[in-house]
Parts: sequence; C-alpha cells; structure tokens
Amino acid sequence: MSARYPAARPRRLRRTPALRRLVAETRLRPEELILPMFVKEGIDAPNPVESMPGVVQHTRDSLRKAAQEAAEAGVGGLMLFGIPEFKDDRGAAADDPGGIVQRALRDLSADLGDDMVIMADLCLCEYTAHGHCGVLTPTHQVDNDATLERYASIAIAQAAAGAQVVGPSGMQDGQVGAIRAALDKAGYTDVVILAYAAKYASAFYGPFRDAAEGAPQFGDRAGYQQDPANAREALREVELDLDEGADMVMVKPGLAYLDIIAKIAERVDVPVSAYQVSGEYAMVEAAARNGWIDRERAIMEALLSFRRAGAAQILTYWATEAARLLR
Repeated sequence: MSARYPAARPRRLRRTPALRRLVAETRLRPEELILPMFVKEGIDAPNPVESMPGVVQHTRDSLRKAAQEAAEAGVGGLMLFGIPEFKDDRGAAADDPGGIVQRALRDLSADLGDDMVIMADLCLCEYTAHGHCGVLTPTHQVDNDATLERYASIAIAQAAAGAQVVGPSGMQDGQVGAIRAALDKAGYTDVVILAYAAKYASAFYGPFRDAAEGAPQFGDRAGYQQDPANAREALREVELDLDEGADMVMVKPGLAYLDIIAKIAERVDVPVSAYQVSGEYAMVEAAARNGWIDRERAIMEALLSFRRAGAAQILTYWATEAARLLR
C-alpha cells in the first residue's frame, strides 16, 4: 500500500522544470511530427489560406524551400496535397504523371532523398469538379468499386514519382486492398500504406477545404466517412485495413477523438498516427490572436496529448515550428 500524506508528497517531483523533465511519462520528439503541405498548380507566388493563418498554398519552388526548412528542423515527414489548375468529374489530374503532386513529389525526392519521409495523400476530392472523394453514379452517389480503380491508378502514379508512403483518405470499402494489390503488381512492394482508417465526418475540416479547394459541391461526405457517435466501428475499420495490407493507421480528427486513438493504440501492433486537423489549428490561432490563450503552450500541450493517447506520429500544420521549439 502506498504511503499517505504527510509521508507521500507527489508535489516533490513537480518542484522544478528539471525534476518535471526527469520524471515525464510522455515525450514528444521532432521526428514524430509530419507536416501537411499544399501545392497548387498555376500560381507564381505562395497563396495564404485565410482561415489557416501561417499556412499557404505553395508553388513548386516555395514548397521545396519550406520542405527543406522542415527537414532542417528535424520534422519526420511531409504529407503532400495537390490542387490542380483544371478539375473534371473523374479527377484526371490525380494520376497524371505530369500532375502537380507528381511533379512536386519528384522535386522533393530529388531534394531530400532519404533525409525525410515523403508522403502523398491519396484521394480524389482535390481533383474532382464535384469535390467528392470518388467517381459518381448517375444519381450522384460515390461509386465505391469504380473509385477503387482510380485509387489504384493514383497509387502507382504517386509511387512512380517518389512517394515513400501513400495515404488513402477516401474511406471507401476495400481501398487498402486495391491499392496494395496495384502497388505490388507494379513492383512497388516497398511503398508504405498509411491508411486513414478512422476518418470521421467532422465539423473540424472547414479550413482544410479552403486550403485544398475540395469542398463538396453538393451533399456531404457522411455517407462514407464515420459517424462521430461510433467508437467500435473505428476498431472494425482498422481491422479491415490491416487485413488488407495497411502498414500504419490514422485517426482523423485528433483532439475530439483522443479516446479513439487510445482504443486503437491499445489494440494494434502497428504505428498509429493522429491528424491534428485544420479546425483544431484554426481555433488555437484565432484564440491566440485575441490574446485568450498562450499560443506556444497550447500548441505543445495539444501535441503532447496525442502522444499520451498513444499516437506514434502526429500530422500537424505546426510541425516545423514545434520541431524547432522541441530542439
């Protein structure tokens, strides 16, 4: 039985910063951070995203510069999102070898080599004129199986351009299996699949849709993204993705789903990632601009909460800044 007060005084271990560091149960390192980045075709200067202060739609040149800065700060990886100049109903730019993401992947591969993990989001919402994550039926529903064919083609294009990790985020049934089979058949057996396994139909994505210019032109994505009310369903989605060949899994969003991160981390033996999404970022930035919170403390506390819940990696728009603070 543990001692009681006055013999037991837990505050002894909190008295100084050095003591607190010594006994910290959870630690955060720069190499555990992944920086999401947007690259847009047809612009000649970085374009600020109004709803995400400090985030921009990059040109290819500014992307290369920002990626190098992230690498120098010790950030572990980059997740690339592309905004093409022209969109159509099938998202043809997504797997075009000359598409914006494929060109940017080649740039980053040449610049960074093995110094940083280069990842590509694998979806269609940024590339389709309608803004949904797949091919549509005549009744404007996402055709799951036709979409898998598109995802398989995108995966091969991204791998050929230098992506070390592909991140299927469309929440279509069977997407991981279709992508794994396509990559293996094309000889890309070493390309990692980071599955957005538990992606919820969340209100926290709004600023991202400004940044990626991928808001649905009608309806919403609740028909294929998860219901925020469900936890067991997330576990089932993770199991299915792992059975299909996922190497890593992700929970998105992050802060409102720490319980889901914890449940999954306790259950699986692969790395679990958390995505600190645009709405979470924007709320902290807005509150800090109004002087309501200490910005740096809020950033680091939120990031630490993901690690405490069990996330091995964190996708965050603060990755470069946080890495510098940690170092």
